[in-house]
Amino acid sequence: MTQQRLGFWQRFAVMLVVPVMTVLTRRAWRGMEKIPSSGGVILVPNHVSHFDPLVVAHYIYKAGRWPRFLGKASIWRVPLIGPLLVKTKQVPVERGSVEAVKSLESLVQALDDGGAVVIYPEGTTTRHPDLWPMRGKTGAARLALLTGAPVVPIANWGAQAVFDPRTNKLKARRAAVTVTTGDPIDLSRWAGVEPTREVLEEMTDEIMIGIRDLLGTIRDGEPPALYDRPARRAKNSEDAS
Repeated sequence: MTQQRLGFWQRFAVMLVVPVMTVLTRRAWRGMEKIPSSGGVILVPNHVSHFDPLVVAHYIYKAGRWPRFLGKASIWRVPLIGPLLVKTKQVPVERGSVEAVKSLESLVQALDDGGAVVIYPEGTTTRHPDLWPMRGKTGAARLALLTGAPVVPIANWGAQAVFDPRTNKLKARRAAVTVTTGDPIDLSRWAGVEPTREVLEEMTDEIMIGIRDLLGTIRDGEPPALYDRPARRAKNSEDAS
């Protein structure tokens, strides 16, 4: 692990979160050495629960990096929480607007500064009935193509025991959580190409397959095909009719 130099608000966040996570989770952490100790990196976890960002953040912090999560800008407008996110260097994103360009610029700057940027490619908790990964959105692929930063997959499992998105039930109990990191995803065949929709979707599928297969190493059973989110399935049905 590298020694991190943290500001006051980052240390404050650590004091708030780490003791809680130590109490709430029994941790099996693997592959920390595969997270680069320095330099810009795009970390891409699967998303099984609203609780897993804390699980993943705890893991990345203990691996020696400060996680800089990409999140919905609406969270930044929540009193108390929003200012803390700013102080701890998290990155808001405005979707479907001119502000989205500024969000991308902020991510590029974070990587140029040597940051560990965390992007959930699924964009939301998975809708798969058994919580396997869905097809992703193209933001991580676009950022990788733009910056050349390595894309490193992270798989996590167990956070759904605290909050399960399928039932929307919160259970106050200690959960066994497993987190592991894989080798950087090989996106070299797309280096320097134009970021067309087709290219970005191909890259995103490659990223999601890497995450899915990594998740398969810590779960029982054979990983299924990437799950088409319901909105996409509906669109495909309309196209076929």
